[in-house]
Parts: sequence; C-alpha cells; structure tokens
Amino acid sequence: MAIRVPRIIKKSSTSLDVPKGHFAVYVGEKQKKRFVIPISYLSQPSFQDLLSREEEEFGFDHPMGGVTIPCSEDVFTDLTSQFRI
Repeated sequence: MAIRVPRIIKKSSTSLDVPKGHFAVYVGEKQKKRFVIPISYLSQPSFQDLLSREEEEFGFDHPMGGVTIPCSEDVFTDLTSQFRI
C-alpha cells in the first residue's frame, strides 16, 4: 500500500518564500499556520468547494493578509493530499 505525500510545498513564515506558481494560505481554526501551495489547486473542484464554503461563512475579511481557511490543519492536508497535480 502506497502512502501519498501531500504536494504542499511547506509551512512558511515570510512572504518572500513563495515560489512562482504558488500562493500562501493560512489554515487553522484558532492558531493559523501558513502553507505555500501550488496555484493548480485552484482548479480542483474539492478545493473550490472548500473556498466557497469558507467565503460564505466568513466572507473576504482576512486579517492575516492572505487567504484564510479556518478548517483544521488535518482536514486541509487530507484534502490536498488527494490531488493529482
């Protein structure tokens, strides 16, 4: 049985370490962690659904300065590990 490693580049802390073709998101319910992920995730229907649900519930006010996804880190990594990009 193979184990898929998520395509998330890494948890990061500064805006200077976002490579071309990627963007930063902040994930977490209470304490937010910053992830740098491929832009290609935006074409995934399940990722679009997640963003739509978060936008409906929380709107566009993102105090962290970037896209904030207030779900658990485990849910986020489980979802993104399923992407074949």
